[in-house]
Amino acid sequence: MSARDRLTDALYGLGWSAVKKLPEPAAVRLGRTVADLAWRRRGKGVLRLEANYARVAPDASPERLAELSRAGMRSYLRYWMESFRLPAWSPQRVRDGFAPKDVHHLTDGLAAGRGVILALPHLANWDLAGAWVTTELDTPFTTVAERLKPETLYDRFVAYRESLGMEVLPHSGGSAFGTLARRLREGGLVCLVADRDLSASGVEVTFFGERARMPAGPALLAQQTGALLLPVTLWYDDSPVMRGRVHAPVDVPEAGTRAERTAAMTQALADAYATGIAEHPEDWHMLQRLWLSDLAPRAERTQGAGQGERA
Repeated sequence: MSARDRLTDALYGLGWSAVKKLPEPAAVRLGRTVADLAWRRRGKGVLRLEANYARVAPDASPERLAELSRAGMRSYLRYWMESFRLPAWSPQRVRDGFAPKDVHHLTDGLAAGRGVILALPHLANWDLAGAWVTTELDTPFTTVAERLKPETLYDRFVAYRESLGMEVLPHSGGSAFGTLARRLREGGLVCLVADRDLSASGVEVTFFGERARMPAGPALLAQQTGALLLPVTLWYDDSPVMRGRVHAPVDVPEAGTRAERTAAMTQALADAYATGIAEHPEDWHMLQRLWLSDLAPRAERTQGAGQGERA
């Protein structure tokens, strides 16, 4: 393990061991302080966050985008402070920490014995939403985690999420899809964060007027297993309680090839995500490139610009 990897692992370990012991008001103040420091430094993550917000709010002035990115960093650090502290929260604190709307879409599907897929973007704190599901609804679920470097950091995230009642599968290795499908056929619940996919199997969608790529997995699982596919959006307000909404099911189209059905369903997910993100852009923690025009190789963008195409 490199020195940088050891430092990264140590910092996350410190967060989980120390921050969870802080009184909640102190953790809130610490998160806000760290967020403001990061925002003032104007590093790559902050600049990318601001550029992404410019897609979400194309009419925003530079001053408004700066306000959004500051609020976005505060929201992002709120997520981290909550996540570091979640394993120490009491069951009642978890129940009181999340107030979702239209949960009947989820509970009705589970009561019918039908598998359910919850598909979310990187909004607010999906770990808290997951802990609420396992605690308030007493329903375990399966999810997928991207392998992180160093491996010890990935192990920390898996242990953390398993402590919240989740079954965590590695994204790599090729076996995750089959396991998810089995859980759904058994009438189980699967939760997937699904607003960014850089793999060759991603589905192109129109997202805030431009092309992006999102995972095909949720739509493919719904088609293969007959499970209910439900978009979910989350947001914070000025209270300690996170809010959320379970959107109406995304139906499998009756006609078309599998690829065409997958594209239509993934676009429906993107549209639901866009609704939630447009209403609460500061809670969308997308500090990476997402739109295809941002992901194109630099040489290709330069050549395209020279041919009169958008760079």
